[in-house]
Amino acid sequence: MVNAPLDLLAINGADPAVFAAALGRLFEGAPGFLDRLARHRPFDDWPALFTQARAIAHSIPEIEQIALINAHPRLGAPPASVSDLSFREQGYDLDAAARSAGQAVSERNRIAVELDRLNLAYEDRFGFRYCVHVAGRARSQLLPDMEASLHGAREVERHRALDAVVDIAADRLSAIRASAT
Repeated sequence: MVNAPLDLLAINGADPAVFAAALGRLFEGAPGFLDRLARHRPFDDWPALFTQARAIAHSIPEIEQIALINAHPRLGAPPASVSDLSFREQGYDLDAAARSAGQAVSERNRIAVELDRLNLAYEDRFGFRYCVHVAGRARSQLLPDMEASLHGAREVERHRALDAVVDIAADRLSAIRASAT
């Protein structure tokens, strides 16, 4: 069931461990969060599941919120260290196209160095990872928003990141369902 197309009826009736395994790819694991989400079954439809996921994400203790956010890899994390879905979301599958289109190695390296700098500054300032719904944007396009976020309030950033976690999960479901058809 973990690699199969997601069937809400089956997920609603699944053992909590199977539920967590099936939805883990949408939420980068996050077992504590998925245990909480499983307790709210059955879900009438996927939008209801994501509405509940968002409510849970915003209502759990801060330490669990940070664990949920930090379940996602850093932007620009080494490609071998991210999930298959995160690999595509972060555009690593497009890197070969960029290389063949002539994007200079120095430009890719500059972006990687800037992401590392911004990740460290963000985590130092807020105490959790920068999590954003990439939605097909190149890493270079994320740099201005990431830089601007460093001037935001911690509570606002945590709220934004929790919303991003749920938005990413919903987008992943759409991608999985599209690839199954």
